Amino acid sequence: MRKRRISFEAPRRRQRRFSPLALIGGLVSLAVILLGVTAWLLLPRLTSHAAGADQQVNMDCNLVVPPHPLTARGLATPYQLVASNPNNGPCNEANASQSAFVQASVFNFNTGQISVYNPLVIDQGTQPAIQPVVPQIPSGSVVAIWFGFNGDNLTLVSDNNSLQEGHCVNGVQNSIFGQFTYCNALLFFGETNQDISWNRLTVPPLGTAKDGKPCMSTRDFGLVDQDQSDNVTTAYLVTKNGRTAQLTAANQKRLTGAQTLDNGSDNGLLDSFVDPALGCMPWMAPDLANPGHMVSALPLNELQAMVYQKAPVALVPLNDPMTLNNNNPDLNKTNAYRAGVDQPRAQNASQADPKAYCQNLVTTGAPRIALDASLTVQMTTPDAATGNTLFTFLAQRFVASYMNLNCQQLLGKLDPMATMLDSNGVAIGATLDGKPINTGNGGGNGGGNGGGNNGTPNCSIDGQKVPNCAGTATVNGQSCTLSFANNTVTMTCNKPK
Repeated sequence: MRKRRISFEAPRRRQRRFSPLALIGGLVSLAVILLGVTAWLLLPRLTSHAAGADQQVNMDCNLVVPPHPLTARGLATPYQLVASNPNNGPCNEANASQSAFVQASVFNFNTGQISVYNPLVIDQGTQPAIQPVVPQIPSGSVVAIWFGFNGDNLTLVSDNNSLQEGHCVNGVQNSIFGQFTYCNALLFFGETNQDISWNRLTVPPLGTAKDGKPCMSTRDFGLVDQDQSDNVTTAYLVTKNGRTAQLTAANQKRLTGAQTLDNGSDNGLLDSFVDPALGCMPWMAPDLANPGHMVSALPLNELQAMVYQKAPVALVPLNDPMTLNNNNPDLNKTNAYRAGVDQPRAQNASQADPKAYCQNLVTTGAPRIALDASLTVQMTTPDAATGNTLFTFLAQRFVASYMNLNCQQLLGKLDPMATMLDSNGVAIGATLDGKPINTGNGGGNGGGNGGGNNGTPNCSIDGQKVPNCAGTATVNGQSCTLSFANNTVTMTCNKPK
């Protein structure tokens, strides 16, 4: 999973507020033609309420944006999910493979404070399990909205000119981002960044992790993947009959037995998994739908990363799958995506260099994953089908990103990280530069409850399958021998001559 950061004088008279349309001018359009995008993200925990086990799920859906989306009434009006092409099957919000999510933030222009409100998504033509709370939005506030999707391509659709009124950006002409989109983010970040520079908006520091290093941000190469800063931290309640409601304390009491439906996001990975594992705390703000409760949010993550992330700073590269245009790099689209997550505009291709991104993954990202293995191995996995612990999940996510970003060809070197898989294809251990990563648990370096049939795993080293982890593989040009005993995978590599 998906994301980004950057950095920013004393109070002075506020200048005339700028128009987001002026900033967009020629950079992005509201075109909504589909583009296939690949993403390696957290997968949702909820099973489908709508599709049978043998039914192919339609991964391309439209989301109808209600009228006046930046107003209190517009925020409280449910968004409606519908199939982009009904011939490919329906789209159901309760189906975790198709779920769309909406997250809004409100910046109070007068107080310099941010709050969060998560609008609800329902199936088109249905009613919510409980009507959404109508938020109180002070006059002089700036509202922005971000979207996430558990499928492949989410296209925003206008209702009564809502896309233009909301300054919504779905991508560039004829090419959408895929899972991610936003409305009015340019104005929101313009105002908040200005108040940060005036010391009117205080962004909490990242803090120090248990490993002695700064806590991670969404622009830390120890966290990012092939498509950083995508999706949101919103979650909903879903009932047995597939109706949805906002995730609030009041709704949880009323909807006994309702499950939580969440968005597989890089922001959620940071806030709900990596931060707790490293002893860190995400920045949170009041939830306008859930009085007395604080929640994290994508714009909070991005503002904190913008202020505090030290070099190297991970920024969306030209080869991010969500910014490709017909599978080709597109600087215009890359900048359109960056604008929605408060990242600096790349003036030329060298400022969004895929090779530099890959190099930082190798020199900064992989070592941080290995360093924190003893901490992350103790944390539950975000997706049990990918890794059996948070550590193995992150390792497998790195391996997939290295491959999908074409880092091997760009750098001229094999992936320094390899994962060991059980018979179900679940990562249960990992190596870095041919050496098992020490998790400090005294056993197999994956920890947890991984393993294949009869407890014997299968290994995959740089795409080379080693059944039962007994055999040989080539790692960084060296011949390595693998063996499995006492719940431990041992890999021994010949020293280069």
